Amino acid sequence: MKLSRRTFLKGVGAGGGALATTRFFTDGPQTLVAKTTAGAALKEELVPTACWIGKQDCGIVARKIGGRVVKLEGMPEHPRNLGTLCPKGVGQISALYDPNRVKTPLIRTNEKGATGRWRKASWDEALSLVAAKVQEVRAKDPKLVLWQKGRSKSEELYDEAFVDAIGASKLGHGAFCSDAGYRACEYTIGIKGVLHPDLRNARYVLAWGWNITGAGGNKLCWITWPRELVAARERGLKVVAIDPRRRPSGPHADEWLPIKPATDLALALSLSNALIARGSIDREYLTRYTNAPYLVKGDGAFLRIDGKEQVWDARVKAAKPHDAAGVAPALDGAFTVDGEKVRTAFTVLKEHIAPYTPEWAAEICGVPAEAIRRIARDLADNAMIGATVRRDGLDLPLRPVGVMFYHAAQQELGFQATRAILLAFMLLGAVGAVGGVFSDFKWKINENYEKLDHIEIKDPPYDIALKDSKFFPINSKSPAVAAVAMLDPEKFGVEKIPEVVIVHMANPVVSFPNTEVIKAAYHKFKFVTVISPWLSETADLFADVVLPAATMEKYEGPIKAGDAYTDASTLRLPIMEPLGESRGEIDIYLDLTERLGVLFGEGGYLSHINETLELSGAQALSLDRKPAVREIFDHWAKANHIDEGIAYFEEHGVKVKGPLAAKDVYGYGMEPAFGGALHRLYGESLLGYQHGMKAKGAEQIYWQDYTPLPTWRAPTMEGSPAQYDLYLISYKLVENKQSRSSFMPLLAELAPRQHIDVNPATAARHGIRDGDEAWVESHNAVTGETARVKARAHYTEAIRPDTIGMPHHFGLWVHPGAKGQGPTPNTLFPTGAGYVTNTADQSFHVKVRIYKA
Repeated sequence: MKLSRRTFLKGVGAGGGALATTRFFTDGPQTLVAKTTAGAALKEELVPTACWIGKQDCGIVARKIGGRVVKLEGMPEHPRNLGTLCPKGVGQISALYDPNRVKTPLIRTNEKGATGRWRKASWDEALSLVAAKVQEVRAKDPKLVLWQKGRSKSEELYDEAFVDAIGASKLGHGAFCSDAGYRACEYTIGIKGVLHPDLRNARYVLAWGWNITGAGGNKLCWITWPRELVAARERGLKVVAIDPRRRPSGPHADEWLPIKPATDLALALSLSNALIARGSIDREYLTRYTNAPYLVKGDGAFLRIDGKEQVWDARVKAAKPHDAAGVAPALDGAFTVDGEKVRTAFTVLKEHIAPYTPEWAAEICGVPAEAIRRIARDLADNAMIGATVRRDGLDLPLRPVGVMFYHAAQQELGFQATRAILLAFMLLGAVGAVGGVFSDFKWKINENYEKLDHIEIKDPPYDIALKDSKFFPINSKSPAVAAVAMLDPEKFGVEKIPEVVIVHMANPVVSFPNTEVIKAAYHKFKFVTVISPWLSETADLFADVVLPAATMEKYEGPIKAGDAYTDASTLRLPIMEPLGESRGEIDIYLDLTERLGVLFGEGGYLSHINETLELSGAQALSLDRKPAVREIFDHWAKANHIDEGIAYFEEHGVKVKGPLAAKDVYGYGMEPAFGGALHRLYGESLLGYQHGMKAKGAEQIYWQDYTPLPTWRAPTMEGSPAQYDLYLISYKLVENKQSRSSFMPLLAELAPRQHIDVNPATAARHGIRDGDEAWVESHNAVTGETARVKARAHYTEAIRPDTIGMPHHFGLWVHPGAKGQGPTPNTLFPTGAGYVTNTADQSFHVKVRIYKA
């Protein structure tokens, strides 16, 4: 039976020992006391923790009466949510007491690939079985053990320490999130993240694929960015929304430009064209802080003499090393050096984008040419090139124009689209300036800045993620790519396929495209362990062992708690004892590594924890004794100069260190500026990777987008037959988080089922009325394969007539609360060549047709 919010709350009351008949009174000035009708006093406890279900780990205070959690409230002191909670934050209380949670370890009793049948097991039996299977495979090759994560809120202890201790391979979910944007920013400007604006100082912002009030943005889940946006709007910020779907932008955007799906690269290139045509260029930034003055030869490579990249010294009229003392680099121009014709990288850029006019882009992306020119003009006018402002005693460039481009990176050309948007803001000098563009909250150079510029494209054999391969040299370790490689290892030069997989809080067969490909790959694993609070669909079909994880009843961290302007940290603290026999994942890994013989000593799990948490001296964990998890975080807190240790977080919930300094936030504020990382306007190494891929025999579909400057081409999906006349996009709802919350009663009441957003004119043309059941059928333009799902049509004018949309979060079938909610659109998105490009990141665009069911 489905639980409504009202029925659920009744159940909580009944289960809490007559709480439904509780009356409250004040017992002293601070203590709230409850009395049952029988007269027994129940004292209230307030337990601080961090949100478990959301991405940004908002501060939560759990109210407990008689030891039972009765309400979750926002923590006022937490910088990210300031006492507020979104529907997910409030609704996750149902996860604690969900009667459908897995309460004991389970061992499968039937064949895999079918609905699971299970027997209960003790932790000792289950962990011994998992350890035996893992050890058997590790003896052959540790990389034949795969650790696959979904959510990971203790990255240092999970992704790093545990994986390193057992020597496993690793797959994440970032290739389905925004890793194309991450890699583009790491490669181009050196810092980790996608793109977000400095909302407290911006005057003009492009909300590019940003679900302004219905989702999060770069690095944050919800609440924080909308709060900053509302405050900025009150200060006069102008916002232009660029998206095929209007999303719930309402009064928070001044204009909506309904761009055609997957054409963001074309629009971004045309903006740079218009900015250069206007002469709206920050020449000082381009000359001093980018490789725009580097001299480029006819073959696309930089001119080097004695290994040094050369610039044209405008004073002496000769080529000089770019870092020569007193050099005055020319930004524009074509020159001859030792008989060879060269041009500056900036000149190459200007020539490259000359055809990408607003009129050209209008034909491709559906945004009028006059609107493109207006945006370029407004960007230029608001950028205030040449202006400075004083922050923390520093005079910094002021360029109050920005962009939020987080989820828009989830497309076939996402890496180059992100680079193209960066190029436009580089022309304005807005990268790292006050009011400008950022991709992290602190300007810290990521190790990938160098790594991504010096990739060695190797010969086979490759791992299943095809990292450093001729197919995906820049690589986000996509599980979809791994699945494709596992199904055709000979084609992709894969010699070894993992035999054992530990699935950590992930549900790949539902939440990752293409669901059928993922399922087929999972058939190849010999042994599957799933760690999850619920029996997931992946567990239902493929798990040999299910280990029940806790939800909010565990320790996790360390967790960043600051917003874009505040430095803070927190921990997830257990708000009650784990339900049934469930355990926190750190407890599970301590026990598992002990059974594997890799817990103690140098190179063991504990030594890796010391390394990843930077525990040394008196705060280093002993390597010959298994600690309690609370003890681990007590050592971490004290190592971070919190004298009270974990007791501080148990009392206060969050450690707010104060405002971030200008030297940490703004790239210009560093010494040297931008940490000495020269911004790559021209991506010479990308061209080098293309040459290397060709030399090793890769097909064009893999190397075609490795270009030094973003280059437009039609997306792969445009090769589908004419009857597939619509674009499908997916999106996120504020009520849900990925595919792990739709069954929670309070959230299911707000967002009860899957639907198809369709423009009324489009629906009428296809004979579909509002509320009708309709089929959506997708087509893979490379393989010709089709897939279809059925859901209800939902009329809306807030979407382009050539586009339909479906939210991401549904498609579950195991939990009773998810039954009847409808399918996931992940069934419809192809995985493979064309739909997965540069960085092995998944496209969430495909051509479809729609017809009445």
